[in-house]
Amino acid sequence: MNDYEIIRAAGIGIAMGNAIEELKTAADYVTDDIGRDGVYKACLHFG
Repeated sequence: MNDYEIIRAAGIGIAMGNAIEELKTAADYVTDDIGRDGVYKACLHFG
C-alpha cells in the first residue's frame, strides 16, 4: 500500500496488473504485470 498515496496524488495513476486490488481500484489505468511488459504497454496506451 505504499504506492497508494502516489497513485492518488499523480495526474494519472497507473497500477501494475499484479498490484493489490486496493491500488488497482485507486488507479486510473491498470496495465499488465511487469513480467508481461506492463510498463511498455502503459507507455503505448498513453502515447
